Amino acid sequence: MGDLEIRAAVAEDIPAIVGMLADDPLGARRESPDDPAPYLSALERISADPNQRLVVAVREGRVVGTLQLTIVPGLSRRGATRSIIEGVRVHTDERGSGLGTRFIEWAIEESRRENCRLVQLTSDSTRTDAHRFYERLGFEASHVGFKLQL
Repeated sequence: MGDLEIRAAVAEDIPAIVGMLADDPLGARRESPDDPAPYLSALERISADPNQRLVVAVREGRVVGTLQLTIVPGLSRRGATRSIIEGVRVHTDERGSGLGTRFIEWAIEESRRENCRLVQLTSDSTRTDAHRFYERLGFEASHVGFKLQL
């Protein structure tokens, strides 16, 4: 795969991150790459929260992937801590390269370091390729998710 660095996202990464978030039919409807202000504000909040990790994958100085990992302490499952993987994106040029697998493996290992007992994620019901990808990595489609737009 060549040299790949996974590191915390910084403000300079925002255009590349938002570009990847907007680079599909779903993201194109909900993202605004021309206005970085809300994303920079969100990055400040994420960076200030010790239970959040917004990371980027960088190859040869170029951001080629992103994901957010959230650590959630809880009471259920005998007080188990869990993690949630969100906003996984791999640059179009990198799809099929193994980057997605390496990225999710990184998130699972980071979850283990945080003593999480469970890693969970959601994927839009229309993303059937993503569903196959996550199942191949051992995830089970065990629940039905619900959202309420506010």
